[in-house]
Amino acid sequence: MHTWLLPEAIEDLLPAEAAQIEALRRRLLDEFALNGFQLVVPPLLEFADALLSESDADLSLRTFKLVDQLSGRTLALRADTTPQVSRIDAHLLNRQGVTRLCYCGSVLHTRPSNLLGTREPLQIGAELYGHAGLEADHEVVSLLAEALRLADLPPSRIDLGHVGIFRALTDGLRLAPRLDQALFDALQAKDVPALRELTTGLPDPQRAGLLFLPELYGGIEVLARAAACLPALPQISRALGDLLRLATDLSRLPLSFDLADLRGYHYHSGVVFAAYCDNSPSALALGGRYDSIGARFGRARPATGFSLDLRALARLSAPQPFPGAILAPWPEDEVLRAEIGRLRERGEVVVLALPGHVGGWREAGCDRQLVRRDDWWIIEPLMEN
Repeated sequence: MHTWLLPEAIEDLLPAEAAQIEALRRRLLDEFALNGFQLVVPPLLEFADALLSESDADLSLRTFKLVDQLSGRTLALRADTTPQVSRIDAHLLNRQGVTRLCYCGSVLHTRPSNLLGTREPLQIGAELYGHAGLEADHEVVSLLAEALRLADLPPSRIDLGHVGIFRALTDGLRLAPRLDQALFDALQAKDVPALRELTTGLPDPQRAGLLFLPELYGGIEVLARAAACLPALPQISRALGDLLRLATDLSRLPLSFDLADLRGYHYHSGVVFAAYCDNSPSALALGGRYDSIGARFGRARPATGFSLDLRALARLSAPQPFPGAILAPWPEDEVLRAEIGRLRERGEVVVLALPGHVGGWREAGCDRQLVRRDDWWIIEPLMEN
């Protein structure tokens, strides 16, 4: 076996893509900072019981686990950063008011999310804690749209849904966990035959409502249709009212609605959203409200946020032209050292020609060279075959 081969769906980032990702990372984190979101850097590795909850079997299946040689306890390599940020908010910062946090780092998945996906997404996200009102959801959806615009991938649509509708239909039914998960899978796939079979034997109002959900997607008219065909439960009325208000407040954005989109419903508690762009069939960003996630850290707080994968953004966004570097002779005197320093202070990339090496400088990104003409150092086009 070749020792240079990597595991399936794991890949290196070569200079051009790495530079693209780093530029995106800086651009987005700077925008988050301008909006008051403070950067945190959680560890890649934690105790499994801190990262994983018993109710989220899907996240547990996506998480690599190993035994800690020091404590003997099970450790987990994070598959999602949000539980860690929630721990930081609840246990370490413990602020009384609104807290805005952001992050960027690798996560690891046991399996890729799709055929072309990576098992090591570079996850970047922003989360807002401490405000239960829709203003917080408005802020994070707006910030997500701006983040995609800064990546030159303005959203073609942002699907909104509400986990509260599904919960209102299933609360009180005491469904077995396996049936609960199967209903979720069928709704995600909009598999109506499977949904019809799975709901056999459920009370009629709930069964009818679950069977309607896959049909409830499209423009704002979906909300009126949902109000007419779903059971008149208070939780459903509140959820539809929340979505209508967001649709009004965010009318400048390309919003649509999908009331069967429940991805991560074990995790979320209210409004959920997914952002798409024209040249990607998969969602570029996911987010929503998760008010109860901090409870296992001793402090449940209202919370909403989003995350996206910088690797996916870099693959879809237009390549940024490399500015080109200047090849400079190895400095033998203070005059040349000063000139190289002046160029670098001006923002130029200067590559030193180490003694004994010739040719191949274009591979290093050089397109110009620093040469001495009489008593002056000047920049000329690189002369190299």
